Amino acid sequence: MNNGLKVLPNKRVAVLLFNLGGPKVQEDVKPFLYNLFRDKRIISLPFGLRQGVASMIASRRAPEARKNYAHMGGGSPILRETEAQASALEAYINSKTPGLETKVFVGMRYWHPFIEQAAADIAAWQPDEVVLLPLYPQFSSTTTLTAFEAFDKAYRGKGKVTRVCCYAANDHFIKAHVDTIRKALKRVKDPENYRLLFSAHGLPEKIVRLGDPYKAQVEATVAAVMASLGTEIEHVICYQSRVGPLQWIGPATDDTIRKAARDGKNIVLVPIAFVSEHIETLVELDIEYGHLARDLGVKDYMRVPALGADACFIRALNDEVLKAIGSEASVVGDQTCQACHKFCPKPKKRGAR
Repeated sequence: MNNGLKVLPNKRVAVLLFNLGGPKVQEDVKPFLYNLFRDKRIISLPFGLRQGVASMIASRRAPEARKNYAHMGGGSPILRETEAQASALEAYINSKTPGLETKVFVGMRYWHPFIEQAAADIAAWQPDEVVLLPLYPQFSSTTTLTAFEAFDKAYRGKGKVTRVCCYAANDHFIKAHVDTIRKALKRVKDPENYRLLFSAHGLPEKIVRLGDPYKAQVEATVAAVMASLGTEIEHVICYQSRVGPLQWIGPATDDTIRKAARDGKNIVLVPIAFVSEHIETLVELDIEYGHLARDLGVKDYMRVPALGADACFIRALNDEVLKAIGSEASVVGDQTCQACHKFCPKPKKRGAR
């Protein structure tokens, strides 16, 4: 924790709170998908070929995606959610740390407001320091790293830049999850008839084999939550949102729901790697998997809400900002990333492979 951390007075700090992004209206869906799939961290093909594949995927997926976004009024609520988190974080930091002038900027990787625009806005504000803070608690090359790379390419400002790579086991992040789960479990009379499903966004197995720590960090988060929760209720980690023919890490969330149904279990589903409500929670979990569970005879299917601007979660983000300001390192994380990996954003030492 950051008790006793000394922060220099009169310091001007810009925090970039970033996320994936999402289309605002139906017309945005296809270009949003194109931006997503042309990222080399998502599809590792040569530039020209990747552009063509991204265009093809976006064209094929757009009609069904528009139907899904229509369930949310035509677009994603992720920007609205992120702006609320940014506002809460800025107010918290500035009220709790006198002498520190902090401004929280919002940047999205694949749709407006883009990280590149946020980088320009930050440079114009002329901070003494910049903290890059992902709304991905668990690090992956496909989320946090690609956002870091986009910012580094765009930023033309001066001063120290510190990257928060992960906070999968931050005490207040864990407490925020535990509190929301306990609130849901108050409805449960017989825990033996229920199973906790911790659902995270999936990742192709080949990326994990290359050294991406995402899966291990998701497991670390769940282990910390269960240790703090202190209940004997069964739990399973599962992964959703598979795309394409590649082998993805598992078990898949839909398969896990089927197994719970076969076992006669009710379900409490926790979006353990999503801190904002968006298409994967409001449509995939609530509608698609909710229908699946009911069709399979699951009597009670509860989905715990994403953390959003939960007070404990905002305090967790504050912890990470203060840790970054108080560090001389260019990248800070938590105990879940002690071992270096291929995708680590820390500067490589000379001669290191």
